[in-house]
Amino acid sequence: MRHILYPDEYLRSAYEIDYDRLYKEGCRGLIFDIDNTLVPHGAPADKRAIRLFAHLKELGFDCVLLSNNKEPRVKTFSDKAGTRYIFKAGKPKPRNFRRAMELMHTDADSTVFIGDQIFTDIAGANLAGIHSILVEPINPKEEIQIVLKRYLEKIVLFFYRRKRL
Repeated sequence: MRHILYPDEYLRSAYEIDYDRLYKEGCRGLIFDIDNTLVPHGAPADKRAIRLFAHLKELGFDCVLLSNNKEPRVKTFSDKAGTRYIFKAGKPKPRNFRRAMELMHTDADSTVFIGDQIFTDIAGANLAGIHSILVEPINPKEEIQIVLKRYLEKIVLFFYRRKRL
């Protein structure tokens, strides 16, 4: 049985994921968190993020950004990355994960979610039945409420790693 807080995969960076493999395995839709997953918190889409989304389109993926942030932040990033978005997503509630799949015309079996937080990103993807990939946060400097959650995440990751061994 799947543990709601355990990712299906845990990698260093969204930029190190083997997207070619995911596509060959039947994935057609990718849902991304933005802050500390693709860029440092609050940063605009940089060249690396823009290149990533261009490459994903070339491979044949459809992508949606899913963020709990407000629309101005998410739209600005989305416009540069050239992808659709859902703001104020209410993660970990699975409703907008499902909405993202509807936008991409995919289902849980053909969709992967990539994010940096266990209690919002991974829990939400798992509740929606989506393959989840946890990545390490890009920047350790975060808002206090996130810093506090990171301590709890360390406990979850300890047991996750122990289970994997």
